[in-house]
Amino acid sequence: MKGQFIHSLWIGLVAGCFGGLVGLGGGVVMIPLMVAVLKLTQHKAHGTSLFALVFTGLTGAITYGMKGTVDVVASFILAVTAIFTARLGAKFAHSLPEWKLKRAFGGFLIFAALILLAKPYLMNMYHFEIGGMYKILLLLVVGLFAGFLAGMMGIGGGTVMVPALVLILNYGQHIAQGTSLLCMVPAGAVGAYTHLKLGNVIKGLLPGLITGIIAGTYVGSNIAHALSEANLRVIFALIIIWTGIKFLKTPKPST
Repeated sequence: MKGQFIHSLWIGLVAGCFGGLVGLGGGVVMIPLMVAVLKLTQHKAHGTSLFALVFTGLTGAITYGMKGTVDVVASFILAVTAIFTARLGAKFAHSLPEWKLKRAFGGFLIFAALILLAKPYLMNMYHFEIGGMYKILLLLVVGLFAGFLAGMMGIGGGTVMVPALVLILNYGQHIAQGTSLLCMVPAGAVGAYTHLKLGNVIKGLLPGLITGIIAGTYVGSNIAHALSEANLRVIFALIIIWTGIKFLKTPKPST
């Protein structure tokens, strides 16, 4: 038990620091580590990750909020639809074989990273601000996809929310990440509860993971505010591209 706590603690520390730094919630680090180090199945890694990441969202959102980089209203609107689709995403993930789940995850991460890297060039393609009902509708749609992804992949939905807020709604990288982290709390909680009912959450790992995540997220969130938006965008993109390639290489079982 002591060894399990230590392993889960350092995994939580690494994931929390990463999540606070780039606004992803740390799942893209925590899931591969839990599979490789703790030998969890992909489905149990997703469920356990999402359960723990609710605390990442809460801690990270508080830290970002203290620096004034959270759009609370936008977070609430995103969560309105995300809490419904998070449950569907968790159930869909449970129905998939591991190799399909990994490949889908990898492909989406690479796509999101490429779009984010293209931000400086894409910003020149439009010269208007989205507001009013159009902004609300767009946030609701983003919440639909982000919630489903959170439930399915166990990563908190940041890979949808952050690029959408940055590229489409002209949010700065810092406020996009803070807003994403806050939305992750209710949406992640719904998805995590669904995974728990499906048997995909290893409760014994949670104390170490949560302790590590809370400490790591605080450190990562503070480091993020010391870096430029360009640096954050590149770090964000490179890490998820690397992770995406790894997942895309998952072989199909021969049987």
